[in-house]
Amino acid sequence: MDLELLAALRTTEGGHALSAAAEVSGGDPLAAAAKLRARGIAAPLAAAALTQAELRRRAENKFGPAAAEMFFTRPGFEQATRAVVADRRAARLRAAGVTSLADLGCGLGSDALAAARQGIRVHAVDADPLTAAMAAANAAAAGLADLVSVECADATTVTVEKYDAVFADPARRRAGRGRLMDPRSWSPPWDFIAGLPERVPMTVLKLAPGIDHALLPAGAEGEWVSVDGDLVEAAFWCGPLAEFARRASLLPGGAELHGSGVERAPVGAVGRYLYDPDPAVVRSHLVAEFAQTIGGRLADPDIAYVYSDEPVDTPFGRRLEITDVLPFSLKRLRALLRERGVGRAEIRKRGSALEPEQLRKDLRLNGKAGVALVLTRVAGAPVVMICRG
Repeated sequence: MDLELLAALRTTEGGHALSAAAEVSGGDPLAAAAKLRARGIAAPLAAAALTQAELRRRAENKFGPAAAEMFFTRPGFEQATRAVVADRRAARLRAAGVTSLADLGCGLGSDALAAARQGIRVHAVDADPLTAAMAAANAAAAGLADLVSVECADATTVTVEKYDAVFADPARRRAGRGRLMDPRSWSPPWDFIAGLPERVPMTVLKLAPGIDHALLPAGAEGEWVSVDGDLVEAAFWCGPLAEFARRASLLPGGAELHGSGVERAPVGAVGRYLYDPDPAVVRSHLVAEFAQTIGGRLADPDIAYVYSDEPVDTPFGRRLEITDVLPFSLKRLRALLRERGVGRAEIRKRGSALEPEQLRKDLRLNGKAGVALVLTRVAGAPVVMICRG
């Protein structure tokens, strides 16, 4: 895809090609391409339309029905903020009184569109010409072009002080190099990103979930967000936008857990019930706060499994009922599972060097019953827990 092909897709002829591609895509790509060419659609336009049809179909999980009118690149689609996350962030910005926003590193425009739907005027910037052009096309397709201006520019050149707030999503991948773990290699680099709150107090930084907590600016809130149990991002809310030291947000349900991120949970014996906290809870360092909500405890101070004697319903973790706690022995575990007719095992682990798939092969299960196996440590010793889900 290039700028010329994008422009062609936005013409009447391109619209027909996109509609035809949506009808024939999803099967053999060579056959689909042949069908488009048989309709008189030129090969380059047909290939671009089929690529968009595939990406739009995949993007439905992230963007819902709006994906059918959007334009995507493969890297842009993979890195774009999910609509449920962007919408929640935009609502929070609007509630804080934000009416204008600089979106630095806007990508395909997911966050810019969400902010515009809240009535916020957005100046969106991306350094890549094709990405910026697609963001502008997506704003037009959504009927939000009057609220979203898109510029192809280096984010470091934007006069951010003109806006109520700044949202920055630095590029953390580079072609041929994959993910860039060193923040100094991001684009824009970390020194620029970290300096934004001093220039515009209401700043939000979208970052990888594995971001070092030590990089959190003084007084800012660190939020970790999961969607349907998948950890998708961290966000640093700065200045007046900060409400708590740490926050775990679980979407789409909207459950939130807040705390300091430095509390320690009580340690005691394994209980009848084990809770595997949502990854947003673990990564935000709010396991102690979670344990408090269910009257739970840890069995090992360094392992984020929480135990209780009574079942408690909670959105913040999956509950398993423990039937057996055994010192780990492959031979003993295999014999016990065979005796019980176990043929299916969900395997979870924390604090264990064992690989679940290799263990599954080594167990050679052959039966009809199903169990959950938890590989972990208790007071430093390796154990396996047999559980009912």
